[in-house]
Amino acid sequence: MELLEIITLALMICVTFLGFLFVWKKSHKRGKLPPGPTPLPIIGNLMQLNLKDIPASLSKLAKQYGPVYTLHVGPHLTVVLHGYKAVKEALIDQGDEFLGRGTVPIVDNTQKGYGIIFSNGDRWKQMRRFSLMTLRNFGMGKRSLEERVQEEAQFLVEELRKMEAQPFDPTFIISCAPCNVICSILFNERFHYKNKTLLFLMGLLNENFNQINSPWSQIYNLWPNFIKHLPGKHRTFSKRVKDVQYFILEKVKEHQKSLDPNSPRDYIDCFLSKMEQVLNRVNRKHHEIRDPAPNETPRSSRSFPDLQGNISSVAFMIHVSAAKVHEEIDRVIGRNQRPSMMDKMKLPYTEAVVHEIQRYITFVPSNLPHTVVRDTKFRQYVIPKGTTILPLLSSVLYDCKEFPNPEKFDPNHFLDKNGGFRKTEYFMPFSIGKRSCAGEGLARMELFLFLTTILQNFVLKPLVDPKEIETKPIVTGLFSLPPPYKMCLIPR
Repeated sequence: MELLEIITLALMICVTFLGFLFVWKKSHKRGKLPPGPTPLPIIGNLMQLNLKDIPASLSKLAKQYGPVYTLHVGPHLTVVLHGYKAVKEALIDQGDEFLGRGTVPIVDNTQKGYGIIFSNGDRWKQMRRFSLMTLRNFGMGKRSLEERVQEEAQFLVEELRKMEAQPFDPTFIISCAPCNVICSILFNERFHYKNKTLLFLMGLLNENFNQINSPWSQIYNLWPNFIKHLPGKHRTFSKRVKDVQYFILEKVKEHQKSLDPNSPRDYIDCFLSKMEQVLNRVNRKHHEIRDPAPNETPRSSRSFPDLQGNISSVAFMIHVSAAKVHEEIDRVIGRNQRPSMMDKMKLPYTEAVVHEIQRYITFVPSNLPHTVVRDTKFRQYVIPKGTTILPLLSSVLYDCKEFPNPEKFDPNHFLDKNGGFRKTEYFMPFSIGKRSCAGEGLARMELFLFLTTILQNFVLKPLVDPKEIETKPIVTGLFSLPPPYKMCLIPR
C-alpha cells in the first residue's frame, strides 16, 4: 500500500510538471507577457515570495521588473499591477477587459461561481445591478439605512458600557454591530449581542475568516486539485460554509411563506420578488438563492475586512490625538445628539482619521484577483485571456509621493494646509472600477458612525504606554489586520 501511494504521488507530480510546461508554453505563445522572474517547475516563483507578507514581496519585485510584471504563483500565470497609474489604467481605462474575477479555490469549492464577489459574466452583472438597486431603494446613503446604523451604534454603546471601564478585547463586541446591520437588511431582524444565533453565526464566520487568512489556505489555493483529496482543514471550512448557507436557506423559506411582493420588508423579499418576475427566464435552482446577500453571507454586504475595519478604527484611535477628535465631535455634534452623515463635512479631522485608518491597515492589500476576459493589449504587452491579474492596492495606498512617510500612521495625509479634508484618487481601500466593493457606501457609513458614536461616549485608554504598542498591520494571507490588543473604555 505504501509503495502504491509513493507511485501515485510521483505520477501526480509528473502530471503537474507536464501541465505546468504546457500552460507556460501556451501562454507565452499566445501573448507578449510583461517581464518577470524565471519560474521553476511546479512551484513557479514561490521562492521569491514571503508567504507571511506577500504584498511586501510583490513590491520588492516591482523595483526590479517595473510596475507591470509577470509572476508564476505555483502553476498559475499572474500579472501584477504596481502603483496608481498601472492599477487605474487596467481597472478604469480598460475596465471592461479586466472585468473577470480570478479564482480563490478555497472559496470557489463552496461558492461554485455564485454570489456577487466570485461570479462572472451575465450572472455577476445581474447580481451586482440588483444588489445596488436594492440597497439604493432601501436607503443606500439615505436616511432609512442611516437610521439602522445609528440605532445599532446606540446598542453598541450600551453593550460597551457593560464593560464598566475594565480591560477587555473589543474585537467581538464591535464585530457584532456591522453583522447586525446586515442581518437587519437581509432578514429585517437584529440580534441581542448574547443571542445564540448571533454567536453561532459569528463563530462560523470568524473561524472561516481566520482560515482563509492563514498561510495554509495560500498553499491550498496553489494546488487545490491535489490537496482537496487529502484530509485537512479545507473539509471543516466547507462544512462551516454549508452551515451558514443552511441558516440562510431557512430564512428564505420563512420569507417565502409570508412574502408580499408589493411590500418587501428586506433584501430577501426583494430577491424573491425579482425571482417571481423572471421565473420564465431564470434557472430557479435552490443554490441560486442560497445566499441572497450583496456579498455572499450575512456577516456584511462587503467582506469580513470591512467588519474588521470597524475594530481597527477603535484600536488606532489609541495612537492618534484622540483629544482632538473628542474636541471636534463635542464642538460640532455635542454629547447628546446622535452623529449623522450630515456631520461628516463639519468633522475634517475625524474624517481624516477614518481615512488614514483604512489606508494604513489596507485590509485587502493584494486585492481580490481579477482576470482578463479576452486577449488584452495593455501598454506594450499582450496578456492572454484568463490570465490572473493582481492589482496591488497596497502599492497605491502606500505611495510615498502621495502619502509622505507612508509607514507612519498620520491623519495629516488627508488634511490640506488649512486643516480641511483632502480628497485623493489614491485612496482606494475598496478597489476601483466596475469590480469595486458594491457595499462601499454602507461600509463607509458604518465606519464613520460607529467610530464617532464610540468616541462621543468614551475615552479610549490603553493598558500600556501607547509608544510601546505595536501598530504595524499583520499580513498572513489575503487580509491585513491590526495586532490583537486590550483596552479600557472610560465613559465620558
